[in-house]
Amino acid sequence: MAKSKSENKSPKKDKLRVNNNQKDASTDQQTFEKPNKKINATKDVKEEIDETVETKEQLKAQSDKDELSNKEQNEVPQHNENDSYNEWNQKLSLLCVWILSMITRLYSLDYPTKICWDETHFGKFANHYLNGTFFLDVHPPLGKMLLALAGWMTGYNGEFSFEKPGMEYGEHRYVGMRAFCALLGCFCVPLAYLIVWELTHNLPACILAASLILFDHGCITISQYILLDPILMFFIMMSVYSLLKFYSWRDCPFSFDWWGWMFVTGYFLACTFSVKWVGLFVILFAGMTTVQDLWDILGDLSNSLVDVGKHFIARAIGLILLPIFIYLFFFAVHFQALPKSGPGDGFFSSSFQSTLEGNKLYKAVLPGELGYGAVVTLKNHKTAGTLLHSHQHLYPKEHPPEQQQITGYSHKDSNNDWQINKAHHLITEDDRLEYVRDGDEVRLMHVQTRRNLHSHPEKAPISTNLHQVSGYGQDGNGDANDIWVIRITKNPGPDNRISTVKTIFQLVHRNTGCVLQETEKQLPKWGWEQKEMACNPNKFVTIVGSEWNIESNTHKKVPQVSVELLSPSFFESVYESHVVMAKTNNGFKPKEGEFTSQAWHWPINYRGQVFSGGDERVYLLGNPIVWWLICGTYFLYVIVYVIQTLRWKRGYNFDATIYAEYTTMVSSCSWLFMGWALHYLPFYAMGRVLYFHHYFPAYLFSAMFSGILLEHVSRTVSYMFSGERRKHVYYFCLSTVLAIAISSFCMFRGLSYGMSGPMGNQPNQTMAAYRWLDTWDI
Repeated sequence: MAKSKSENKSPKKDKLRVNNNQKDASTDQQTFEKPNKKINATKDVKEEIDETVETKEQLKAQSDKDELSNKEQNEVPQHNENDSYNEWNQKLSLLCVWILSMITRLYSLDYPTKICWDETHFGKFANHYLNGTFFLDVHPPLGKMLLALAGWMTGYNGEFSFEKPGMEYGEHRYVGMRAFCALLGCFCVPLAYLIVWELTHNLPACILAASLILFDHGCITISQYILLDPILMFFIMMSVYSLLKFYSWRDCPFSFDWWGWMFVTGYFLACTFSVKWVGLFVILFAGMTTVQDLWDILGDLSNSLVDVGKHFIARAIGLILLPIFIYLFFFAVHFQALPKSGPGDGFFSSSFQSTLEGNKLYKAVLPGELGYGAVVTLKNHKTAGTLLHSHQHLYPKEHPPEQQQITGYSHKDSNNDWQINKAHHLITEDDRLEYVRDGDEVRLMHVQTRRNLHSHPEKAPISTNLHQVSGYGQDGNGDANDIWVIRITKNPGPDNRISTVKTIFQLVHRNTGCVLQETEKQLPKWGWEQKEMACNPNKFVTIVGSEWNIESNTHKKVPQVSVELLSPSFFESVYESHVVMAKTNNGFKPKEGEFTSQAWHWPINYRGQVFSGGDERVYLLGNPIVWWLICGTYFLYVIVYVIQTLRWKRGYNFDATIYAEYTTMVSSCSWLFMGWALHYLPFYAMGRVLYFHHYFPAYLFSAMFSGILLEHVSRTVSYMFSGERRKHVYYFCLSTVLAIAISSFCMFRGLSYGMSGPMGNQPNQTMAAYRWLDTWDI
């Protein structure tokens, strides 16, 4: 961004904006209007042009500038604080943009009258908040809590099942949640306008940038459904706008407005990250801007080190500590809003589950210690660990021998139950009570299939450097490879017994010495995409995933105890939630038959995303002509930059106003390009499944970038003409861009507002004319 000059300014009147080039241009132009002044009106402009310009060229340039100043300067609207675009016009155009955004996004919100795409997930999550039942999601809680709040305020009771896409809503009040998302989507358009205004104070550039978002089908579609994306995009835009407002007060540090906008920026950064973790990208964007600003403050010799320290501490409070506090606050609300047991319990540790009402571990009274004959479930003690599980399915032929599968499973069912027996004796009810101790040899029998936990030196199916674990034998009878040794690693009970939930232990295979381990690998479809279990021959206590605890324990003879005291602290719960969220997010796989995409597809609009099928089709796709135009502006920016640089290097004379407009464009576009890159390029490094909708935060930056550049190019083209024709050419160029966006919007309006009839891939059908690429499913 362009930097400010703070000498001798009135704090109230001369608040610095991110780009102050117009003010420099105004000063330079006044100088050029005096015929007896030299061309190097200001030191800054002179140094940027060329210090070696000859006297003859200076006189010629002076004559050209005098002519422009006297006759043609006012023929193309100038965009400084004293131009013809007064404050009234600016507010009126902003109002018009906002009204149009409301019309385009609130239109036909009840269509389709069925679940569309990921509404099935986020609708369920809203239900959980309204019903208070705990669940697992890969995203932080704020966006889902806002959806639930919107539903509650509009009369939705949380009773609709949101079972699957295509399911009819019927009489349930779903429109309120859609309207909430649409309203936030509406605000993205005027916010784009305001951001460009803060950067350039150029009204046509504001209108162009806002229009590229206003008339985009993708931005409309993604705003009209019960999703997190419009919430995320709103908070991103508010973060960027408040960041610019904060830096507009840099000449008045530590004033009320300076502190206010910094805290507002910190708040919206926290909100962005609290909706989706990709909100980290806008935090990085703000952080890089802040580092540059602090570097400039440090380089200003008029600032003492004490002043620099004050600036650093203030930003650390407002842009680091405050967002962290707000983020943790949202998680505190999240835990308070979900006190009851729900479908997400099994992904969390036993101690975490003990805090959820209705869970078997909540204020539970269980056998306090592990006795032989007990029926138990074994929970892997690592964060996001699974339950030891088996079922009747066998390993396939390519992973011999074809014995029963042993897997890790997060959900609770009877296939997680195991009976603890002595190594050479199957316990019956008539046997006297004996406790399991450290060093004991045991045999674990799967209750449902009556097969023993078994291992041998065959390769594990995925982790081929480990041993295979299987189910073997019948009714407790098997062979010596069914015997395991208990090795306590943490929290032994009295007399080295195993306490329920508390004691952490390993299961060491007696014959091979390998340790039972849940690996990080996921089995293929033949293993129901459950976690791989293996036996690790590396005899180290610290093997990740090799420690276990008893989660449930059933034994008639062992005294009962309460497990309520095992509840984790708030920070332990937050940490565990984040680990579980991260592992679940990284393990995402596409649904059967679902189209995914690659990051390079997105900017070129290569493939969209089906939101609704059948006779009420909605297809997420960007405005085709607008998106391709924006792609072209990146190349155009390079061309403009190279040409202008070559002109200056060769001593070409130019007007100071044109120079100021150019530097404003370069600084603004460079800053927005950085925002686009930070919100787009990281997806190339992500291992998880990707979808087209991930690109839309980056698209907001690209639209603002293109609006500023296209206005500058239009103005530059108009300078090739003189007289009244110059103004006509300028407005013709601007009108052409707007006409392209609007006509393309009208042509493809069915993408957002619904299509019916035969698909476009069928010959001689109406939609075939709009299927410009074979990859478009319209």
